[in-house]
Amino acid sequence: MFDSLTSRLGDIFAGLKRRGALSEADVDTALRQVRVALLEADVALPVVKDLFAAIREEAVGQQVLRSVTPGQMVVKIVHDHLVRVLGGDPAAAKQPAAAGGAINLAGVPPVAVLMVGLQGSGKTTTCAKLGLKLKRRDKKKVLMASLDVRRPAAQQQLALLGEQADVPTLSVVLGEQPLAIAKRAMLTARQEGADVLILDTAGRLHIDSELMAEAAAIAEAVRPTETLLVADALTGQDAVKLATEFNDKIGITGIVLTRVDGDARGGAALSMRAVSGQPIKLMGTGEKLDALEDFDAGRVAGRILGQGDVVGLVEKAAEIIEGEDAEKMAAKMVKGKFTLNDMAEQLKQLRKMGDVKGFLGMLPGFGKIKSQIADANVDSKNIARQEAIILSMTARERSNPKVLNGSRRRRIASGSGTSVQEVNRLLKSYRQVATMMKKIGRKGGAAPPPGMMPPLSPMR
Repeated sequence: MFDSLTSRLGDIFAGLKRRGALSEADVDTALRQVRVALLEADVALPVVKDLFAAIREEAVGQQVLRSVTPGQMVVKIVHDHLVRVLGGDPAAAKQPAAAGGAINLAGVPPVAVLMVGLQGSGKTTTCAKLGLKLKRRDKKKVLMASLDVRRPAAQQQLALLGEQADVPTLSVVLGEQPLAIAKRAMLTARQEGADVLILDTAGRLHIDSELMAEAAAIAEAVRPTETLLVADALTGQDAVKLATEFNDKIGITGIVLTRVDGDARGGAALSMRAVSGQPIKLMGTGEKLDALEDFDAGRVAGRILGQGDVVGLVEKAAEIIEGEDAEKMAAKMVKGKFTLNDMAEQLKQLRKMGDVKGFLGMLPGFGKIKSQIADANVDSKNIARQEAIILSMTARERSNPKVLNGSRRRRIASGSGTSVQEVNRLLKSYRQVATMMKKIGRKGGAAPPPGMMPPLSPMR
C-alpha cells in the first residue's frame, strides 16, 4: 500500500544521510519534500500541516543539527511522529497481546462486534476473516450473522464464507428485518454459548440517513463492545469523510482497512486515524481468509520508512510452521542433509505465508532491491511452478537427484507443465542450498531459521 510513499521518502532520506552535517536549510528542504510526498500519497491536508509543523519543530533543533548522525536523527523524528499519527506511542514498550489482540472482547459473553461501512469495502469478507482469527488464535467460539437484507445473496455470501472458515452463521429467515435479526442473533449466541457475535450490517454505495439510522438502532439494541468501520484503502481521501460521518452518527470504536496489499497510496491510513480520533485496529492484507493482521503503528511506520517489519515476518512464519516440523528441519540442516523433498516442504510453507512480495516487503531495505525482485519474477506463481516440478519427480529422483538425466528432465518438464530449462534452474537452486547445508553441518554452526526461503530462480 505504501510503495510509492516509501520510495519517495527513501530517496529523500538517502540524500540526508549522505551529508556529514546538516544546516537548517538542508532540513527545511528535505521536510518540504516530505510534505509533497505525503500530499501525493493522498494524506489529508490538515493532517499534513500538523505533522509537518511538529516534525520541523523538533528536526531543526540543535540536538539534531549538531548530532554525529543528523540524517538518522531526522529519520527517527519522522518515524516517531508517523507512529503518533497512526495512533501509537513511540516510547511505549511492546505489551503481550490481550485476548482478541487489537479487538476489545471484555464483557459478558456473548460480546457483540458490529461491522459497518459502505458496500464494496470488503465488510462481509472481513467478518469471516475476523471470525477465523478469533477462533484460531484466541480459541473463541464465534457466531456470525448477516443483517443485510437489501443486497442480493448477502446473507448467503456470509454463510458460504462461514463454511470456508468453519465459523457458524445464523440461519436465514425470509422477510426478517435487520433489527429483528440482530436480536435473534444475540439470543442464539447466548443459547449456544458463543463468546463473540459478529454482526455484518448492510452497506450502501454512499452514506445516507437511512443507513445511519438502521446502524444506530442495531447498535442501541445489541450494545457492541466494538463498532468497527470497514474501509477500502483504495478510496483515498474519501475514506476520511467516511470515518468522520460514521463516527459522528454512530460512534465507531475502530477502523479496519482492507486491500492494503493493493495499489493504494497510503493516505487513508494516515488520515483516518488523525481525523476521526479512532484507532486503526486491523488490516486486510490479501484475499485469503487468514489474511487479516492486527494493526501496529510502530511496524507500519517502519515499513513506510523502508525499515521493514521483521517481527511481523517472524510472527507470520510462526503461524504457518509447526514447531515440531521446524525442529526436524533444523536438525536435518545441521547434519547437512537437505533433499528435494525438504525443498518442496519449504516451498509449500512459503506459499502458505501468502503473497511472496508482500512478506518480502517486510524485510528491511526491500525497497532498494524491489526492481531486482521484479526482474527475477519472484512471486507465488513462481513458487507453485517450482513445487510442481519437484512433485513431478519420482521418490527415487527426489532423494537422489544425480539420476536425473536428460530424458528424465524432459519427462518432469512435461508432467509439471514447465520447460527443461526451468527444471535445470530449480536443480541449480537445490544444489546451492544443499551445498550451504553441508558447510553448516561441517562447521557445526547454527542452522538457518526454520522456514528459510531457498534461492528462487527466475521462471520465465
